Amino acid sequence: MILSFDIIILIFLIVAAVIALNVKDLLSSAMIYGIYGFLICLLWAEMGAVDVAFTEATVGAGVSTVLFIATILNTRRRSSD
Repeated sequence: MILSFDIIILIFLIVAAVIALNVKDLLSSAMIYGIYGFLICLLWAEMGAVDVAFTEATVGAGVSTVLFIATILNTRRRSSD
């Protein structure tokens, strides 16, 4: 394992998580969640758990993000503010 690569990925993970929680727009938050899933996939792959990384890439970064974005785009706001 490369320690500096791990630290860089962990810093990006923390930044992505904080930004996803603090963003007011749901679409932006869902897209940042996809970035978070991809970063965690990189971390799993770097740690040697390739099967877990592949599952995280398909489910966490792929399918979940697409479903979140599709749901957000198909909903309407009830109020006009």
